[in-house]
Amino acid sequence: MKIGVIGLGNMGSPMGQNLANAGYEVYGFDTVASCPPGIKKVSSPTELANSVDVVLTMLPDGEIVKKVASQIIPEMSCGTIFLDCSTIDVASARDVASLAEKNGISPADAPVSGGVGGAVAGTLTFMVGGSELTFLKLEPLFSIMGQKAVHCGSSGNGQAAKICNNMILGATMIVTCEAFSLADKLGLDRNKMFDVVSTSSGYSWSMNAYCPAPGVGPESPSDNNYQPGFSADLMLKDLRLSQKAAEDVNADTPLGEHAKSLYESFVENEGGNGKDFSAMLPRFSQRNRRS
Repeated sequence: MKIGVIGLGNMGSPMGQNLANAGYEVYGFDTVASCPPGIKKVSSPTELANSVDVVLTMLPDGEIVKKVASQIIPEMSCGTIFLDCSTIDVASARDVASLAEKNGISPADAPVSGGVGGAVAGTLTFMVGGSELTFLKLEPLFSIMGQKAVHCGSSGNGQAAKICNNMILGATMIVTCEAFSLADKLGLDRNKMFDVVSTSSGYSWSMNAYCPAPGVGPESPSDNNYQPGFSADLMLKDLRLSQKAAEDVNADTPLGEHAKSLYESFVENEGGNGKDFSAMLPRFSQRNRRS
């Protein structure tokens, strides 16, 4: 099986390398980044589309994915697979899937969780939308690039799962940071609070695995001056996607909407741009109730 990767950034590059290291013939294209070792560079997306069995895209947003898809899907051979691992809006994912199917191409939307570290280590989780047959064909690739792949249903459902998951993550990180700030003001030691919450009903991934308080719990970006493992900018992107989806289907998501507003203020007006999404803790610590 020949695989083409479009988008050789922090995620696409190591994902492609892991496939190449496993013995697959991997071709790559990026408008800026160079091809890493093991990936053969091509001069254009259409050249790549002509020569592979699977096209894997890892791109910034839905508009770019749709633009690339419109360029390459007509050039792909009937029966090949268009696999988009970007995190984009559900509507765009379904538009791309419809275009692919009209051209005899099998679509799959498969956004990932696990960040750059998971891409490098091959421990990503894939949330996959598309037909069950396409999912089964892609399972060998998912097993190399990740540790888990879940078939979430028809096209667009991979993106739906991703944005629902990250809406929960954004909201729980905010309230975890609020709780540490409140504990500080009440005179409760942060490690004592962690010992209680991490083993009781306040347990969450944000607390137990990715604690926003430096020196508390397992090592996390907070211990590295909030250098991003998952940036606040990307969290804001995902929360905006969740609220766009909520608007499209008339779903009431007030906490998701408020989390989006808080991250907008943090990223755009409060110095959060370029920091980890858990850097909300010093943001709350520096504020009073009415500020």
